[in-house]
Amino acid sequence: MAPIAKKSGKGKAPKTTKKFIINASQPASDKIFDVSAFEKFLNEKIKVEGRVGNLGEIIKISQTGDGKIEIIAHNELSGRYLKYLTKKFLKKMQLRDWLRVVSTSKGVYELKFFNVVNDEAEEDDE
Repeated sequence: MAPIAKKSGKGKAPKTTKKFIINASQPASDKIFDVSAFEKFLNEKIKVEGRVGNLGEIIKISQTGDGKIEIIAHNELSGRYLKYLTKKFLKKMQLRDWLRVVSTSKGVYELKFFNVVNDEAEEDDE
């Protein structure tokens, strides 16, 4: 087989800046979700170039408003990865049974309570 020629493009792709917002205001107002602990968790767990704790100037995580966390990434960071980390935090805090992560629009994730239907009242009627 012939060797594969490398492309000699000197120009790199332009830097992409993505902004993500995780809105946890609903569970934070009920005092079951600690936003500052979640911010610390994200700082510790987000991987940059395959290494944990390597954020530097590439990714900024800040707490804005009541129960909102804003992530500004100057590299390729996927929203699915943030959703995965949010679910992992919920599981760690044993909140996964009550909360779910829903994408309300592009780059915006919201923590919502599961809709609990009272099944016992329906069973009593039968």
